[in-house]
Amino acid sequence: MLFYSLLFLTFLLRFAFVLTAVDSIEGENKCSTIGCLGKKLRPRVLGRRLESSVPEVVYQVLQEPIRKDELQGRSDIPESLEEFMAEMKEIKFDAETFAVKLREMVTLMEQRTRTAKIQEYLYRHIASSSIPKQLHCLALKLANEHSNNAAARLQLPSAELVPALVDNSYFHFVLASDNVLAASVVATSLVRNSLRPQKVVLHIITDRKTYYPMQAWFSLHPLLPAIIEVKALHHFDWFSKGKVPVLEEMEKDQKVRSQFRGGSSAIVANNTEKPKVIASKLQALSPKYNSVMNHIRINLPELFPSLNKVVFLDDDIVIQTDLSPLWDIDMNGKVNGAVETCRGEDKFVMSKKLKSYLNFSHPLISKNFNPDECAWAYGMNIFDLEAWRKTNISLTYHYWVEQNLKSDLSLWQLGTLPPGLIAFHGHVYIIDPFWHMLGLGYQENTSLADAESAGVIHFNGRAKPWLDIAFPELRPLWAKYINFSDKFIKSCHIIRAS
Repeated sequence: MLFYSLLFLTFLLRFAFVLTAVDSIEGENKCSTIGCLGKKLRPRVLGRRLESSVPEVVYQVLQEPIRKDELQGRSDIPESLEEFMAEMKEIKFDAETFAVKLREMVTLMEQRTRTAKIQEYLYRHIASSSIPKQLHCLALKLANEHSNNAAARLQLPSAELVPALVDNSYFHFVLASDNVLAASVVATSLVRNSLRPQKVVLHIITDRKTYYPMQAWFSLHPLLPAIIEVKALHHFDWFSKGKVPVLEEMEKDQKVRSQFRGGSSAIVANNTEKPKVIASKLQALSPKYNSVMNHIRINLPELFPSLNKVVFLDDDIVIQTDLSPLWDIDMNGKVNGAVETCRGEDKFVMSKKLKSYLNFSHPLISKNFNPDECAWAYGMNIFDLEAWRKTNISLTYHYWVEQNLKSDLSLWQLGTLPPGLIAFHGHVYIIDPFWHMLGLGYQENTSLADAESAGVIHFNGRAKPWLDIAFPELRPLWAKYINFSDKFIKSCHIIRAS
């Protein structure tokens, strides 16, 4: 923030200097730079008469385009405002020379600022895509505990509680994760803030490699009286029989992506796109977007054939209130209860429409959807599985993923939300934003007070709370649900502040 504040101040000073310099060129140089800034604002603006005109040659020069390689290797371009002012005083530029020098200096600064921003986004992408050694350590120690300690191999849940797994009188939550620490925070925050924890059933879905560590953690850290089920994907009958569309699509996606996308280096090498566009493309390259944990939610009706309603949770959220009222929401036959992301005070986070995710220059998209229609968010969603089974949502999802593969991934940015926006189109019920505050993982404009007042906070973005790049003001909201005196946490050097 300090860097961007200084950058803004530099451009502000440069603007003021340009105004006073033009005054000097026009002959209104009876005052110093500070004096000109201090003149009365009426009928002047920053010391300049409203009726005064900038020499036409200045406009002509500033509007001339500069080739990308024109400034390369040049040593005569001022690199700071001070250098520019000193050179002006020494050489006494005419209007045209002044405009040429100004254009070159500002262009050079813009190029360097753009490069610095892109480098920052790239480093954050690399940091967010890697797995911290502390999380590796935790998984390894828990896997070892699973093999050596019978108490770490408990059936979850115990036999007498198994009937609750298909009992629709309970509040059923689903969490898909291959991150033990993140899953523990979601589970702990869910149970601790529940008014009726004895009615909570949390179904944790993980992959084969994380199953033993996940089972060990929740065997040794029960959250009674809540019921916790830990299950790997290969334990589901539906998943182990025949072809699974989502796995086939992931394999094809990886092949197409490696052939056409060129990875992060190709994205960063693009000299025409804005840094924020490059940042969003880098974020879409995150391994989680091609993880089966992120795709599996589209198959919830098949995974839980006996359940009528579930709340699906991402592993980068924190629950701060009782979620049982979600079961009282009448969704009027809709399938997906979600928070929309195009309205709200935070214009950076809450400004997402379909055009933010889908490529409306492609005819398949433009003829089927409205670019200005509001988008919604994954992270905390109510899914009416009864209503879902009466639709073709899953088939629609797989159809559009296949179309995107055939179109060389040109229908949308990488990720699972865009095909979700299409598949659930017309099946979304908008819920109160209290239930899902977004953006804590990619910007720090959210105040701590606002975050504390939300029912669920979502660290979507690169700055996950378990990474060193997490925002230090917001990380405590996540870290408060970790017992840092736990022997596994301590032995892996997972600390409260990083």
